[in-house]
Amino acid sequence: MYFLSFFDEKSPYGVHDLLLNVLKVFIKSLAIQIKLHIFAPSKVANDKFRINDKVDNNDASINKQKNRTMQKIYDFKAFSSRGKEIDFSEFQGKVLLVVNTASKCGFTPQFAGLEELNKKYKDRGLVIVGFPCNQFKEQDPEGDAQIEEFCQLNYGVTFQIMRKTDVNGPAAEPIFEYLKSQAPTEEYKGLKAKATRTMLKTLSKSVEKDSDILWNFTKFLISRDGETIKRYAPTTEPKDFEKDIEEML
Repeated sequence: MYFLSFFDEKSPYGVHDLLLNVLKVFIKSLAIQIKLHIFAPSKVANDKFRINDKVDNNDASINKQKNRTMQKIYDFKAFSSRGKEIDFSEFQGKVLLVVNTASKCGFTPQFAGLEELNKKYKDRGLVIVGFPCNQFKEQDPEGDAQIEEFCQLNYGVTFQIMRKTDVNGPAAEPIFEYLKSQAPTEEYKGLKAKATRTMLKTLSKSVEKDSDILWNFTKFLISRDGETIKRYAPTTEPKDFEKDIEEML
């Protein structure tokens, strides 16, 4: 009976009021449904976008790591002392010896030992590349042409001499950044070599990381496939790792 009172014209709850209230409830309900359909999918979509962004970022990180892992010495280029661009992909299949050199250093006589290795093994596939560097007590101050002439006149150097460059710091040659990342340490054998290392550490001003090159005539020996890289200290004479060269050849 209470329900029927809504339809009684004498009742305070008239038909018009009833219809109006029902309409209000319907509109309110409809508005709620519209809100759910409009805004809820957006949240889901945003969540989906966030997930996709996370996946994309992960993919980018993986690809970056993959590229870093896959990078080899053959991916680099550098300029010779005469301004010619040298593409290191030309050295694929060769045993490569990369050295940072200097003309006025206590280790400068190692040019002779390097040239001996060059003459002895170049026909079997050894390639030696020297990068002059002036970062260590400014021991290679001359221009590129003068440096190349010095090497040829004083030590009969016939292997490739490159343009003078940095090996540490923000302006470091990318090849050396790569080599340091692949072979971050070197061994100093014997008390004399270890004492020399201690002295060089106090003199070298460009060293910021443990993997940085300590001094002139740090050497990197790279296998034919570019997978194996060995690093030798400035105190290590070229003849001292000749056996390693022969094994790689």
